[in-house]
Amino acid sequence: MPGMLDLYLVTSLGLEIILAAELTGLGLKPTATEPGGVSLAGTLETVARLDLNLRTAHRVLVRVARFEARHFSTLERLARALPWDRFVAPRTRVHFRVTSKKSKLFHEDAIAERLESAVAGSVSRVAALRSAADLDALEMDVTTLPATQRFVVRVFRDRVTISADASGARLHRRGYRQETAKAPLRETLAAAMLLASGWEGDRPLIDPFTGSGTIPIEAALLARRIAPGLARRFAAERWPSMPAGIWDEARNEARARVRSSVGAPILGGDRDAGAIAAAEANAQRAGVAGDVRFVTRSVSALATTAPNAAVVTNPPYGDRIGDRAGLRDLYARLGTVARERLPAGTVTLLVAHPEHRRALGLDLPPAFQTENGGIPVVCLNGPVGVPA
Repeated sequence: MPGMLDLYLVTSLGLEIILAAELTGLGLKPTATEPGGVSLAGTLETVARLDLNLRTAHRVLVRVARFEARHFSTLERLARALPWDRFVAPRTRVHFRVTSKKSKLFHEDAIAERLESAVAGSVSRVAALRSAADLDALEMDVTTLPATQRFVVRVFRDRVTISADASGARLHRRGYRQETAKAPLRETLAAAMLLASGWEGDRPLIDPFTGSGTIPIEAALLARRIAPGLARRFAAERWPSMPAGIWDEARNEARARVRSSVGAPILGGDRDAGAIAAAEANAQRAGVAGDVRFVTRSVSALATTAPNAAVVTNPPYGDRIGDRAGLRDLYARLGTVARERLPAGTVTLLVAHPEHRRALGLDLPPAFQTENGGIPVVCLNGPVGVPA
């Protein structure tokens, strides 16, 4: 597949600027940013680097085609001419995730059927997998090579866009989090918080509501320059068009950047002993057990001798766990601990409700807005400074 490819990176709403900054850090240049994604041009080598290294993207997509189709006959004719054999190997399965809005071709299952037929006419012994739930189940083990190639199809105002998924399972699945606590934080959102905080491993980091340890683990991966996808496999590894050696080269390049240790202590605390046990098991699987320390303590009991420490955390919101009104005291206590013990430090946290933000008592500007588990949240970030 010579030449430059049209790539699209899927992320959560609100994280586009952070993802674009990640690309810049990799020496790549975004061509466009839109709600939920970032575009760029790249090669197959770029695809491998993105899958392995991106911390805040959900998927890496390669645009296969864009065309207009108002009738199924047009869709069928144009689909048959596409280079499916570049993305689908013989004796594999395909899955089409179709959305159609404001278009004459509105029946999404019928669109998928036509595209499945087009692939079958181009690649031998290909089967279709219709159920998205079945595909998700098959992708739970990210250490094995995906056996199904997903295509993302968007039909809007009769314009059809077909993209090949280069990732397989969503990129937040690093492979280490098999133990979860209540309301776990997705790895990509934890990484976005860390990147927004500006923390680079040069000072202590504390997460007083660590849950299953996602923030401290992602912090250790970031500080040690460990590529988040280094322990997993990707859909693009099966592409017939992928030259031999690209993935080995990308992985070797990623391994060469790994640092032997973090530069400063990373501490995660939680009152739930079960959550701490899960966090320790996850850190072991992530290969950073020696870089993080987890303790069973409340936010008030967390102590540090470093007044410039960074607090990066995701306190409970009260929507699903706990009492929303009663949590005001918890946020107030967090703000008090920060002011008294970290006068030269910074605080980065997710807040879902204005009353919790007010109770915190810290003048922290918003870094980004997004959703966590379907709940709208604001990421606040800034120096402890003076009370709000």
